[in-house]
Amino acid sequence: VNIFVSPQPVEATDDAFWDQFWAHTATSVQDVFALVPAAEIRAVREESPSNLATLCYKAVEKLVQGAESGCHTEKERQIVLNCCRLLTRILPYIFEDPDWRGFFWSTVPGAGRGGGDDDDENARPLAELLLLAVTDLLFCPDFTVQSHRRSTVDTAEDIHSIDSCEYIWEAGVGFAHSPQPNYIHDLNRTELLKLLLTCFSEAMYLPPSSDSSNTNPWVQFFCSTENRHALPLFTSLLNVICAYDPVGYGIPYNHLLFSDYREPLVEVAAQVLIVTLDYDSSTSSSPTVDGTTTGTAMDDVDPPGPDNLFVNYLSRIHREEDFQFILKGVARLLSNPLVQTYLPNSAKKIQFHQELLVLFWKLCDFNKKFLFFVLKSSDVLDILVPILYFLNDARADQSRVGLMHIGVFILLLLSGERNFGVRLNKPYSVRVPMDIPVFTGTHADLLIIVFHKIITSGHQRLQPLFDCLLTIIVNVSPYLKSLSMVAANKLLHLLEAFSTTWFLFSAVQNHHLVFFLLEVFNNIIQYQFDGNSNLIYAVIRKRNVFHQLANLPTDSQSIQKGLQRKKKTPEPVSRTNSQDGVSMEGSHPAAPAEPGTLKTSLAATPGIDKLTEKSQVSEDGTMRSLAPEASQLSPEGNPPAALSDGEPWSGEASHSRRDRRRPSSASSSGQWTPTPDWVMSWKSKLPLQTIMRLLQVLVPQVEKICIDKGLTDESEILKFLQHGTLVGLLPVPHPILIRKYQANSGTAMWFRTYMWGVIYLRNVDPPVWYDTDVKLFEIQRV
Repeated sequence: VNIFVSPQPVEATDDAFWDQFWAHTATSVQDVFALVPAAEIRAVREESPSNLATLCYKAVEKLVQGAESGCHTEKERQIVLNCCRLLTRILPYIFEDPDWRGFFWSTVPGAGRGGGDDDDENARPLAELLLLAVTDLLFCPDFTVQSHRRSTVDTAEDIHSIDSCEYIWEAGVGFAHSPQPNYIHDLNRTELLKLLLTCFSEAMYLPPSSDSSNTNPWVQFFCSTENRHALPLFTSLLNVICAYDPVGYGIPYNHLLFSDYREPLVEVAAQVLIVTLDYDSSTSSSPTVDGTTTGTAMDDVDPPGPDNLFVNYLSRIHREEDFQFILKGVARLLSNPLVQTYLPNSAKKIQFHQELLVLFWKLCDFNKKFLFFVLKSSDVLDILVPILYFLNDARADQSRVGLMHIGVFILLLLSGERNFGVRLNKPYSVRVPMDIPVFTGTHADLLIIVFHKIITSGHQRLQPLFDCLLTIIVNVSPYLKSLSMVAANKLLHLLEAFSTTWFLFSAVQNHHLVFFLLEVFNNIIQYQFDGNSNLIYAVIRKRNVFHQLANLPTDSQSIQKGLQRKKKTPEPVSRTNSQDGVSMEGSHPAAPAEPGTLKTSLAATPGIDKLTEKSQVSEDGTMRSLAPEASQLSPEGNPPAALSDGEPWSGEASHSRRDRRRPSSASSSGQWTPTPDWVMSWKSKLPLQTIMRLLQVLVPQVEKICIDKGLTDESEILKFLQHGTLVGLLPVPHPILIRKYQANSGTAMWFRTYMWGVIYLRNVDPPVWYDTDVKLFEIQRV
């Protein structure tokens, strides 16, 4: 179109010229992207900036007029949609240029906040006009919502007098009426929400910063009291997501019969919702269980919640039926890929599970009552199983490292609550085809077997997650009533792998993993001995591992010898002595990323000491958090280093990489080397007393049975162990320690980069942000 040809500034009053941009009748957003190439937008930006400015201003003006008039004619609706598409196309190119970034926040003369007077002080910035117009248009009768007027003769509804709470898009939280589905309305909402998402995406063009105070001005205004539709919009987005059933109104294979207009709407609604909830909860006073803020329980008035109304509304949801609706909806959508596996094509396969996981995280993080509701019944397992499925499926694929992290973060958050461990005892019978050994047991067995699989056969970039994975197992271990033999063997295999001398001596924090595993065994022996004969048997069978740990050599010569051994074993964890057996029927092995797959870089995640705080469980089951002085130190008394997402911290890979970076002359200095003092400092703290006492008591008895009865059969020994008791023979039980997730600015930044990376990669049609100069993350090809 001519603007991209004419370098001469065109007057804003030349309507004939500007109208050609939005007067076309049949265009789609794809057409606009094809007609307006990136190179031309950049050329106008550099060579005739005044034309670009006028174009943006005129397009916003048209949206404002559409919102004012209520879009009653087909022509007006077409103009609104075309302006919407044009702005979606242009905004990323405004954001990528620092000189233009403030443009939308400059005022336009004559657009006053107050009614009649055209006071320039009162003028609203262009960004505010745009956001207010879009929110009005999202509740525009006969355009994006059903009109409530019966007769056509009656005057059209005045868009400013309607109460948008009566026009919420879907039944659910706070709204009982489910409007008739209307695919035209769904399409129009989708286009307007895509524009909103594009407005919010300014965040992609700023480099990651640890400063959580730099809020996104677009989101800040949109979620403020200036937006009179904030509540109905929040409710509409949440309800549309949680009410969506990809099976096609509940009838299998139905989605093949009609095109589903809901899915694109649900997807962009999920993306808009999680972006509005991008809020660092570690900097604010967080509401306690009863909804009051810490320290103001005595006040009569409710403490003011966060300024962000969306975060505020989310944290205030409290009705049981609302929680049930949200949980059922999220669980239904997360389970969708699993349903695909045993009834292929019966339901439409959705792709927005990463956005759903972020939403679920935000719900649990901002609304503690929701978290307790989730854990109150075994419904939490409907969230757990899909997460374990995703973790297992994505473990070898480096383009899905972000998905692995969010899955593990959610499980870490849940594992801080006693109820989660208790729920895991429910037998697992769903049998989703997964590439793991066949077992009979509980959800706890499933969790341990999947974690073992991630550690032994996952991508090397997952190594920073090992601490988290084992912390989750430690947190639930005091509550596990009966582990299967398969899971018990997996835990001992991990201990065996992590306690080899070369692994323990090859990196400064590798021994933490052994401490975590010993804590798991101690918790089960002290608190759940009775039902866990399989684990006790496995410990007895592998007793040499514990004896080797107790006798770990600490002299320099042995340390060097241990490190030599490493060169023969390149794998950080060997798979040889783990009997995996047959994988489940119908499962596919976890595949690595296809070459050429795009992925976005992630911010570093904080170390486990920053990510969690220790709480002690009292005898009555209540938790009290321990003084930070004690809890900041790791088992051997020095704080572990924080780990960046991309740096593996053990195994051959990290050393070869490190040596390439450093000239050989310098390799002696600056590189950490294990010393006898260092080994002694943590070896003396290994919590082996309980296990050694158990072996001392039980091994002679088991050996005697074998000799007396000539037994080689496991079942007799297991029967003996089932009826045995160690009451009075073990050391005094230690207090249970739970490492609870604590909000911190490091994870807030990680979530921001992950979330925008997902949104960037998922928006391919049209490719809103492709090939623009984003700064929040790097785009990489596998």
